Amino acid sequence: MRVLVLGHGKTGKLVAEVAAERGHSVHVLDAKENANASALTPPFVAGFDVVIDFTTPEAAVQNMRAVLATGAKMVVGTTGWYDKLPDMRGLAERRQAGLLYGTNFSVGVQAMLQMAKKMGELLKGAGYEFSIEETHHETKLDSPSGTAITLAKTVQAVTGLAEIPIQAHRVGDAAGLHVLEAKSSADRLVLIHEAHSRRGFAEGAVRAAEWISTHSGCYDFQDVCTKV
Repeated sequence: MRVLVLGHGKTGKLVAEVAAERGHSVHVLDAKENANASALTPPFVAGFDVVIDFTTPEAAVQNMRAVLATGAKMVVGTTGWYDKLPDMRGLAERRQAGLLYGTNFSVGVQAMLQMAKKMGELLKGAGYEFSIEETHHETKLDSPSGTAITLAKTVQAVTGLAEIPIQAHRVGDAAGLHVLEAKSSADRLVLIHEAHSRRGFAEGAVRAAEWISTHSGCYDFQDVCTKV
């Protein structure tokens, strides 16, 4: 498979390494080489089977417009752009392109979301107060993280709670820590996911790229993670 990686930050570099390890041909574009999606011309994009984006929210939207318009396949690991999701979904469907996005491509985080849903179902109406605390590296642009927001929405959907408070921290080079707490007057339950490195995200993103390369439409990684 021919893979184009957009973004040459720490996660983007690791995605390129993992893709190469899995036997794929990899080309990487950094921000300077692809300012305002200028490099993503139809002939250039046609040279790849799938595009993987780990850039910034603003750049990701520009990249999606350029890539999806050609009918290509794309994985977007960048977060913070979901207000534009209806537009991007519509573009992918009109062009019969493939778009796979997600707040977190770690299989461990996906398992946490499933456990959080069950936790919310079991504790609904039992007097528990939920809260979330998350920690990421100091260069992460969105705060709170997309994963924390997804975690909150997952619990809200099954408990009916109007709001779940989120505390966000940006510290050094932290790969990612998410803590879901449910506390009552009687006890306290805690669900934790701690990433020791970014490799789990990179492996998930590459597996997602392998899957979307043969599919069209718009998908959330939550819905397909068991298939990749």
